[in-house]
Amino acid sequence: MSDPVREPTDKRWCEKVTLDFHNSGGTAIRSGTVTFGTHIIGALGIDWATVESTEELPAPIGAGARKERTWTVCVDAWRVPLGMHIETRDVTVRWE
Repeated sequence: MSDPVREPTDKRWCEKVTLDFHNSGGTAIRSGTVTFGTHIIGALGIDWATVESTEELPAPIGAGARKERTWTVCVDAWRVPLGMHIETRDVTVRWE
């Protein structure tokens, strides 16, 4: 899996996160989940909270294949007051 590539959206409580998956194994990946850790950052750079969300892996991913996928990751709007923003920094993947 690549590092997340983040892009802003028109809402401060959402961003687009793109990941590239490469199956270097000998069998297809049939399913799994991607968990995003989205940090809520204050105006002075203080990390106030981290909110997790989970999405389905873009499966199947054949042996030796690559897949890229972009998700719009959001937190509740009330968690991100004016002057604050989000950064999806942590990504974990569970393969099956």
